[in-house]
Amino acid sequence: MAPIFSLQYSEYGDFLYAPIGEEKNGMVLTALSALARIELDPWQEAARLALLPTEVAKGRLASIISGLPNGCWARSDAGTIAARLIALLPAPKASQALSRGTTRGNRSLSYRVAVFAFFVVLNIAVFVVFRSHEPAPAIDDGNHATSTTNTPPDVPMFGSK
Repeated sequence: MAPIFSLQYSEYGDFLYAPIGEEKNGMVLTALSALARIELDPWQEAARLALLPTEVAKGRLASIISGLPNGCWARSDAGTIAARLIALLPAPKASQALSRGTTRGNRSLSYRVAVFAFFVVLNIAVFVVFRSHEPAPAIDDGNHATSTTNTPPDVPMFGSK
């Protein structure tokens, strides 16, 4: 499935629109284009990189850059390019709001699941209670005759003796 992108303002804009370098066809490749080409959502990846310790983020981005085809940069330059780009990411404090929002969303889902489970258990309990209060069916011990057909009683008709 192709990633869905947003063109709204983003705190990651400086990073995403920064050039990685020139490609063999003469076009400038940005971080946004590079991440999209490898089917990563550029904004999500930028947020992920911003949360990582700087050295880890540089290593991750350098690995991505070194794997890109058609670049006019040496693979050995991937670390330098990554360091320049990672410096453009916002401070981790700004990015943590995104992760807190995601955690809050997960808590909301857990709450909804708990409420749903509570109502399922409540319904089962009500069913069991009502079921246990139904009168027991009559037990046929064979001491009296029972009829399986419903025949009306013999009642004299009007005018007959």
